[in-house]
Amino acid sequence: MNYRFGTVVSVAAAIVLAAPAAATSVDRAPAPVAAQDPANQAVVEALYAAFAQGDGPGIAAVLSPDLMWIEAEGGPYADLNPYEGPQAVFEGVFGRIGAAFSGFAATPVSYWPSGDRVIVEGRYTGTHIATGEVLDAQFVHVFTVRDGVIVAFQQYTDTAQWVDVVTAD
Repeated sequence: MNYRFGTVVSVAAAIVLAAPAAATSVDRAPAPVAAQDPANQAVVEALYAAFAQGDGPGIAAVLSPDLMWIEAEGGPYADLNPYEGPQAVFEGVFGRIGAAFSGFAATPVSYWPSGDRVIVEGRYTGTHIATGEVLDAQFVHVFTVRDGVIVAFQQYTDTAQWVDVVTAD
C-alpha cells in the first residue's frame, strides 16, 4: 500500500510541478516555468512552525479570510469539505485532530515552490487517544499563496492508514 501511495504522490507532484511547462504554441514549445517566489515558501514554512508550536494566532496570521481548505477524499476529516475560512479549519480539522491525537505533528521534509504554489512533502505522526494506534503517514500538501497569505490548501495522504488508526478496535 505504501509503495503504491508513494508512486501516486510522486506522479501527482510531477503533474502539478510540470503544469506550467505545458506546450502552448503551434510549434509545441514549452511555456516558461513560473518563477519561484521564496516569499511564498516562507509563508508556508511559517505555518508549519506555528503549528509545531501550537501558536493559533501565528497560524491564523498566514491564512486568508477567504481560505479554501480541502482534506484528502476518504480521510476522517474530509466529511466537511470544503472548509471555507480559517475558523472552519480550526474547528473542523485542527480542533478535531487535537482532541483525537496525542503528540500529533505534521513534519515537512521538502518544499517545492512553483509560482503561487508551494508543494510540501512530509509525514504525519501521532497516537490516536481512543485506539492507542500510532499514525505515521506520508503527506503531500499543495498550498496556493497570494499577497503573503495562504488562499488554498489541498491534502494528499494515506487515508486508509488514517481510517485504520482512528477506527482500530
